[in-house]
Amino acid sequence: MSERAAPAGPGALAPWLATIAAYVVPLGFVLAPMALFLVYSFFSVDHGSIVFSPTISNYVRFFTDPVFLPIFWRTCLLCFTVALLCVLFAFPVAYFLTTLRGRSRYMLLVLLLVPLLMSYVIKIYAVRSILGGNGMLNRALLATGLIDKPSMLFVFNLNAVLLTLTVLLIPFAVLPIFLSLERIPKALRHASADLGATNAQTFWRVTVPLSLPGTLSAMSFVFVLAIGDFLTPQMVGGQSGFTFGRIIYSQFGTAFNWPFGAALSVILAAVVILAIRLGGRLESKHGGAK
Repeated sequence: MSERAAPAGPGALAPWLATIAAYVVPLGFVLAPMALFLVYSFFSVDHGSIVFSPTISNYVRFFTDPVFLPIFWRTCLLCFTVALLCVLFAFPVAYFLTTLRGRSRYMLLVLLLVPLLMSYVIKIYAVRSILGGNGMLNRALLATGLIDKPSMLFVFNLNAVLLTLTVLLIPFAVLPIFLSLERIPKALRHASADLGATNAQTFWRVTVPLSLPGTLSAMSFVFVLAIGDFLTPQMVGGQSGFTFGRIIYSQFGTAFNWPFGAALSVILAAVVILAIRLGGRLESKHGGAK
């Protein structure tokens, strides 16, 4: 007589539930909203009401209107500059951390990452209080006699957006560069020194090439974070610091043109995906070159 199969217990269902959750969460919270935005981008608005008829007028408007495309390219250039500055400032910090030994290395790394736990709005207000007309920077320049009246060079314009985003996003660049530098075997540096290379030659010919995957990862990560930010330009950009993110925000808010905002969001998502793919391809290329 054959034995009856034992009923499946909670332990047997756990792998199935984990597998379902692994697919349901990305589908429900990532792919489904993106698909909804894509569908909405082919609708239009007529007198405040959404017309559910397929049209490509939103994309035609983006490419033909003289306002949107220049702001889009200017935002891309701004975010690329932010990513480049973050890497330039983060690399020396990450390299310094790798020269430390023991717990001090990771304690300092944690201290550098502490600002990520703070409120984003509070950090923006802190930077604005430094760069403002009556901020610490202007007070210091006035005290030293370098200027005779408060300068508005770094407040309510693209310069303010550039500096604020750079300050806020530097910690996101430090971590991947630090991890990339930490994985470089010390034996390679010792071998370079044994072959007669100076410290500068070892740095430029060994350390920098081998750290390129982490550097490129940091650049793509910061670029994606910067190009999707609308709060920072809203708070420190003013009228002359208008970015593509603020346009998207205005379409869903004051303009109440959700289809056009969805079309702009799809275009922005395409740029983000392209930046991630490009960064991943460059990382794998330089990583394989090791």
